[in-house]
Amino acid sequence: MKIEFAPLSVPLQRRLQTASVVQWVFSFLGLAQCCIAVFIGLLFTRFWLVSALYAAWWFTDREAPSKGGRRIHVLRNSVVWRYMRDYFPITLVKTAELDPRQNYLVGFHPHGVLAAGAFLNFCTEASGFSTIFPGITPHLMMLSLWFRVPFFRDYLMSGGLVSSNKESASYVLQRPEGGNLLAIIVGGAQEALDARPGSFTLLLKNRKGFVRVAIKHGTPLVPAFSFGENELFDQVSNPKGSWLRWLQHRLQQVMGISLPLFHARGIFQYSFGLVPYRRPICTVVGKPIPVQKKHKPSEEDVDRVHQKYLEELYKLFEEHKAEYNIPEDSHLEFI
Repeated sequence: MKIEFAPLSVPLQRRLQTASVVQWVFSFLGLAQCCIAVFIGLLFTRFWLVSALYAAWWFTDREAPSKGGRRIHVLRNSVVWRYMRDYFPITLVKTAELDPRQNYLVGFHPHGVLAAGAFLNFCTEASGFSTIFPGITPHLMMLSLWFRVPFFRDYLMSGGLVSSNKESASYVLQRPEGGNLLAIIVGGAQEALDARPGSFTLLLKNRKGFVRVAIKHGTPLVPAFSFGENELFDQVSNPKGSWLRWLQHRLQQVMGISLPLFHARGIFQYSFGLVPYRRPICTVVGKPIPVQKKHKPSEEDVDRVHQKYLEELYKLFEEHKAEYNIPEDSHLEFI
């Protein structure tokens, strides 16, 4: 006998969607600190052996984030991510086929405050990545600092996150069987300081390291623009030259992470809080840019490919901006 479940009511669906987003925001703002507290706290209880054994295993497993990570498909397919997808909602759009016999390096833009589109599209199956790009395994690079946090590192790797260093990139891109996609949020933490509604400024003009990596491995470059990524949060005014921007920049140099002072709506009210606005995000993945392999590319080689990448990203934005209600007079600005 087949059992059919009644569909959830709209109010209940919206509560679950909000709860999933709150859980995601908390995972980036507080889960790392909680993991550290638990790890240290257990050492002073009768369960100290748990932390001791984890520390021993952690030491032997320390290279995992630079060796492709350790994804857990059950977690990638969790229903929580589908509720998060529907909260905004978030969609993934393909404009060209990706050959599963090749590896690809995707530049993701913009960073936004918490990179919601990058996380949901590449670290979960909520938007149907495996269906849209069959035969391709996605990896998303994240600041290496986060992989030093006990327990939290395993949570990150379960979705396909890997350490953001050259060794990690090379490990993924040099796999001979192909079928691997490495996504890099090129603007990084510094670009998050300019993430606010209506902003189309990308920190990309002098970011060429990812291009050099692509040339070294002969990996096609793929531009991706996430429309709506900057619309999720408002941010305290921090123009360049202000004391706040100076302080944020100094902290970013010391800690490696930026601290944008963002705000949006609350859980039970819409005036103020840390819950992102319900605004649609659409991540559009462009067509691959062929790259000729050179073990030691010259500056001219890097500049030429970098310029081609800028042109293709700009073209991708211009071709699709009207579909996502971007004003005709708005254009990308590379700084």
